[in-house]
Amino acid sequence: MNLYLVQHGLALSEEKDSRKPLSPEGKDITQEIGKFLKAKGVKIERIWHSEKLRAIQTAQIISESTSYAKTEKRKDLNPLDPVDKFYTEFLKINRDLMIVGHLPFLQKLTSLLLTGSDNLELVSFRYSSVLCLEYQEKWKIAWFITPELI
Repeated sequence: MNLYLVQHGLALSEEKDSRKPLSPEGKDITQEIGKFLKAKGVKIERIWHSEKLRAIQTAQIISESTSYAKTEKRKDLNPLDPVDKFYTEFLKINRDLMIVGHLPFLQKLTSLLLTGSDNLELVSFRYSSVLCLEYQEKWKIAWFITPELI
Protein backbone atom coordinates (compact mmCIF):
# COMPACT_ATOMS: atom_id res chain seq x y z
CA MET A 1 0.00 0.00 0.00
CA ASN A 2 1.25 3.48 -0.89
CA LEU A 3 0.30 6.72 0.78
CA TYR A 4 1.02 9.89 -1.19
CA LEU A 5 1.26 13.09 0.85
CA VAL A 6 1.00 16.30 -1.15
CA GLN A 7 1.38 19.85 0.05
CA HIS A 8 -1.09 22.04 -1.83
CA GLY A 9 0.21 24.24 -4.63
CA LEU A 10 1.32 27.84 -4.27
CA ALA A 11 -1.70 30.02 -3.47
CA LEU A 12 -2.50 33.69 -3.86
CA SER A 13 -2.00 35.78 -0.75
CA GLU A 14 -4.97 36.49 1.48
CA GLU A 15 -4.69 40.17 0.53
CA LYS A 16 -5.24 39.31 -3.16
CA ASP A 17 -8.05 36.83 -2.50
CA SER A 18 -9.33 35.83 0.94
CA ARG A 19 -10.23 32.35 -0.36
CA LYS A 20 -6.52 31.78 -1.19
CA PRO A 21 -6.95 29.87 -4.47
CA LEU A 22 -3.95 28.55 -6.35
CA SER A 23 -1.92 31.18 -8.11
CA PRO A 24 -1.31 30.79 -11.87
CA GLU A 25 2.20 29.56 -11.02
CA GLY A 26 0.76 27.16 -8.43
CA LYS A 27 -1.60 25.70 -11.03
CA ASP A 28 1.18 25.32 -13.62
CA ILE A 29 3.58 23.62 -11.20
CA THR A 30 0.87 21.29 -9.89
CA GLN A 31 0.03 20.32 -13.49
CA GLU A 32 3.71 19.50 -14.07
CA ILE A 33 3.73 17.32 -10.95
CA GLY A 34 0.58 15.60 -12.20
CA LYS A 35 2.22 14.89 -15.57
CA PHE A 36 5.26 13.51 -13.78
CA LEU A 37 3.10 11.19 -11.66
CA LYS A 38 1.24 9.96 -14.74
CA ALA A 39 4.50 9.33 -16.63
CA LYS A 40 5.74 7.28 -13.66
CA GLY A 41 2.57 5.17 -13.72
CA VAL A 42 1.18 6.38 -10.40
CA LYS A 43 -2.48 5.39 -10.18
CA ILE A 44 -4.56 6.60 -7.28
CA GLU A 45 -8.13 5.51 -6.60
CA ARG A 46 -8.90 8.06 -3.92
CA ILE A 47 -7.65 11.52 -2.97
CA TRP A 48 -8.54 13.08 0.35
CA HIS A 49 -8.18 16.85 0.65
CA SER A 50 -8.99 19.56 3.15
CA GLU A 51 -11.85 22.00 2.72
CA LYS A 52 -9.51 24.83 1.79
CA LEU A 53 -9.75 25.97 -1.84
CA ARG A 54 -6.03 25.59 -2.56
CA ALA A 55 -6.14 21.93 -1.48
CA ILE A 56 -9.33 21.27 -3.47
CA GLN A 57 -7.77 22.74 -6.62
CA THR A 58 -4.51 20.83 -6.13
CA ALA A 59 -6.42 17.54 -5.70
CA GLN A 60 -8.52 18.22 -8.81
CA ILE A 61 -5.47 18.99 -10.95
CA ILE A 62 -3.64 15.86 -9.84
CA SER A 63 -6.76 13.73 -10.28
CA GLU A 64 -7.25 15.01 -13.84
CA SER A 65 -3.55 14.57 -14.64
CA THR A 66 -3.31 10.99 -13.42
CA SER A 67 -6.16 8.54 -13.14
CA TYR A 68 -9.25 10.62 -12.37
CA ALA A 69 -9.25 9.45 -8.79
CA LYS A 70 -12.28 10.07 -6.66
CA THR A 71 -11.67 13.21 -4.61
CA GLU A 72 -13.11 13.45 -1.12
CA LYS A 73 -13.31 16.57 1.04
CA ARG A 74 -12.45 15.93 4.69
CA LYS A 75 -12.88 18.18 7.70
CA ASP A 76 -9.95 16.64 9.61
CA LEU A 77 -7.04 17.61 7.31
CA ASN A 78 -6.54 21.22 8.35
CA PRO A 79 -3.10 22.59 9.25
CA LEU A 80 -3.42 22.12 13.02
CA ASP A 81 -5.67 19.04 13.13
CA PRO A 82 -4.44 16.02 15.14
CA VAL A 83 -2.95 13.12 13.19
CA ASP A 84 -3.26 10.28 15.74
CA LYS A 85 -6.26 8.48 14.26
CA PHE A 86 -4.85 8.14 10.78
CA TYR A 87 -2.36 5.35 11.45
CA THR A 88 -5.08 2.76 12.03
CA GLU A 89 -7.45 4.34 9.50
CA PHE A 90 -4.92 3.84 6.68
CA LEU A 91 -4.39 0.22 7.61
CA LYS A 92 -8.14 -0.43 7.49
CA ILE A 93 -8.37 1.07 3.99
CA ASN A 94 -5.42 -1.02 2.76
CA ARG A 95 -5.20 0.57 -0.71
CA ASP A 96 -3.29 3.42 -2.30
CA LEU A 97 -4.42 6.83 -1.12
CA MET A 98 -3.35 10.43 -1.65
CA ILE A 99 -3.79 13.21 0.88
CA VAL A 100 -3.57 16.82 -0.27
CA GLY A 101 -3.08 19.05 2.72
CA HIS A 102 -1.11 21.63 4.62
CA LEU A 103 1.76 22.17 6.99
CA PRO A 104 2.28 21.36 9.78
CA PHE A 105 -0.31 18.56 9.41
CA LEU A 106 1.66 16.70 6.71
CA GLN A 107 4.92 16.93 8.68
CA LYS A 108 3.25 15.62 11.83
CA LEU A 109 1.58 12.77 9.93
CA THR A 110 4.86 11.78 8.28
CA SER A 111 6.64 11.82 11.61
CA LEU A 112 3.93 9.74 13.30
CA LEU A 113 3.88 7.08 10.59
CA LEU A 114 7.66 6.74 10.38
CA THR A 115 8.64 7.08 14.05
CA GLY A 116 5.52 6.77 16.22
CA SER A 117 5.91 10.37 17.35
CA ASP A 118 4.39 13.38 15.59
CA ASN A 119 6.98 15.97 16.60
CA LEU A 120 9.90 15.37 14.21
CA GLU A 121 10.39 17.27 10.97
CA LEU A 122 11.68 14.47 8.77
CA VAL A 123 10.76 15.87 5.36
CA SER A 124 10.93 19.44 4.12
CA PHE A 125 7.69 19.70 2.14
CA ARG A 126 7.39 22.25 -0.69
CA TYR A 127 4.34 23.54 -2.52
CA SER A 128 3.09 20.77 -4.87
CA SER A 129 5.66 18.28 -3.55
CA VAL A 130 4.74 14.61 -3.24
CA LEU A 131 6.03 12.19 -0.62
CA CYS A 132 5.32 8.51 -1.26
CA LEU A 133 5.23 6.33 1.84
CA GLU A 134 5.05 2.57 1.42
CA TYR A 135 3.61 0.15 3.94
CA GLN A 136 4.96 -3.38 4.24
CA GLU A 137 4.68 -4.33 7.91
CA LYS A 138 5.84 -0.78 8.70
CA TRP A 139 5.91 2.60 6.94
CA LYS A 140 8.98 3.72 5.01
CA ILE A 141 9.79 6.46 2.52
CA ALA A 142 9.63 5.16 -1.04
CA TRP A 143 10.38 8.48 -2.80
CA PHE A 144 9.96 12.24 -2.58
CA ILE A 145 9.57 14.66 -5.50
CA THR A 146 9.58 18.44 -5.45
CA PRO A 147 8.92 20.84 -8.34
CA GLU A 148 12.62 21.73 -8.39
CA LEU A 149 13.48 18.12 -9.28
CA ILE A 150 11.28 17.80 -12.38
